[in-house]
Amino acid sequence: MSLQFVIDGYNIIRHPLLASISSKGRGERASLIEFMHAHKLTGSPNNSVTIVFDGYPDNGPSSGGFNNTNIIFSRRQSADERIKAILERAAGARNIVVVSDDKQIKFFARSLGARALAVEEFIGQKKKKRRVAQPLEPELKPSQIYSINRELKKLWMGE
Repeated sequence: MSLQFVIDGYNIIRHPLLASISSKGRGERASLIEFMHAHKLTGSPNNSVTIVFDGYPDNGPSSGGFNNTNIIFSRRQSADERIKAILERAAGARNIVVVSDDKQIKFFARSLGARALAVEEFIGQKKKKRRVAQPLEPELKPSQIYSINRELKKLWMGE
């Protein structure tokens, strides 16, 4: 079952963890999309991604796609209002993941049954690696352990 990611674009671009993503001389929005795809932040390529930006586009149409990612500009309404509208129109909110640092948006998404992630959770979820606990190897040999236990028994038990 594929997921639909609805992302508040400027929340991610302005986040301190991603301060350097547009340093390649490319635009912030294009750099964001490249970063998300390079780090596979949305998981499977079958998952759909919608990034909502406040305002109007610099040039060209007010919505469009790039690299399997749908880009929407909210125009006269805020990105938060546009995200709420997307959530309300969605048939299966359980398959939607909303990425925003806005508490009101996260609460609204959860109230409809969608999953809500903070930007840091979204960025950090792929960076976490589980460490497998290594079994501890005793530093003493069994004969040394036996000698120490015998000596302690003599001291404490008076044998």
